[in-house]
Amino acid sequence: MSRELTPAQIAQRSIQKKYVKQLWNPFITAVKQYQLIQAGDHIAACISGGKDSFLTATLLHMLHKHSDVPFDLTFLCMDPGYRPEVRQLILSNAARLELPVEVFDTNIFSYVVKQQGSPCYLCARMRRGHLYAEAQARGCNKIALGHHFNDVIETTLMSTLYGAQVQSMPPKLRSTNFEGMQLIRPLYQVHEADIIAWQHYNNLEFIRCACPFEYDPDTAKTSKRREVKNLIATLKQTHPNVDKCIFQSIHNVRLDTMVAWTHKGVEHDFLQLF
Repeated sequence: MSRELTPAQIAQRSIQKKYVKQLWNPFITAVKQYQLIQAGDHIAACISGGKDSFLTATLLHMLHKHSDVPFDLTFLCMDPGYRPEVRQLILSNAARLELPVEVFDTNIFSYVVKQQGSPCYLCARMRRGHLYAEAQARGCNKIALGHHFNDVIETTLMSTLYGAQVQSMPPKLRSTNFEGMQLIRPLYQVHEADIIAWQHYNNLEFIRCACPFEYDPDTAKTSKRREVKNLIATLKQTHPNVDKCIFQSIHNVRLDTMVAWTHKGVEHDFLQLF
């Protein structure tokens, strides 16, 4: 008599079978290529409630069961002031995917909503700081976030087009404020379209954005990330591999062609080479 699979087992099996090339393989490639996990690590898989963080947590959960490299894993969710129905959806999804999530509360939304101008940068920094602090308090030395391939290339272009600097999103990063802590991005080589396909295949409903500004017509602004996402989609119509070229460019920087650069906080320019 065959045993009926749970929703979590079905979701995991779909990663191992149907989406192995799109999800599991690039996840494992990133973990190995960028040395994201070492023996003895204690990783906090940070669940925000969206598709990306839930997939990250699921992949790490699967790896934790079968990895030859021993590491500990904690599933951490920060509630920055979600509406009750949003929090309940996160908890329901965590239960469905059999992820024993630990939730902690902050008042970030109520604080940043009072700030002048766009609160996005401040909110992101505050959220990151709380995650580091809570993870460290639980004995973790790394936090894992759900940034994926598309986040990387969009950030790279946004930095150039709107920030007047060549800057990207590295696959792992040392914290400057929390000693011994690192941030890792296991979905670094996973495409967003494949995450969405996995979500729909398993009939999963995740939160899209719980930011209060998304529901306030007086403060909602045109997203620069959306502009860049649309730009890349337009370019792909005539250059199908343009996204892969952007991604590869940050692995292939020719520093001797740059006019000026910063390394470890120290500014340099090409005149120093003469």
